[in-house]
Amino acid sequence: MGGFSLWHILIFAIILLLLFGGNRFSAMMGDVAKGLKSFKQGMSEDDEAKRAAEQQRPPEQRQIPPQQQPIDITPRANDAETPPPPRDDSAR
Repeated sequence: MGGFSLWHILIFAIILLLLFGGNRFSAMMGDVAKGLKSFKQGMSEDDEAKRAAEQQRPPEQRQIPPQQQPIDITPRANDAETPPPPRDDSAR
């Protein structure tokens, strides 16, 4: 008495096929597929339009992503001359 069993789902699917018919059901699925395809096409056209608009901007207004530069961690001469701070053993 808890949930739906496999038989309940199969009977429900058969009733749906009888109500809508196989041809109408496949036509609905075809419409859904066409809608998804046009949505993806629209998204790609939108991306292309953004790229074209970015190319038409003057160079000083373009958004240039920051380049990844490695961090320089080599000690410099002025860093080597400063003595380390005194150790305070009482802070531990």
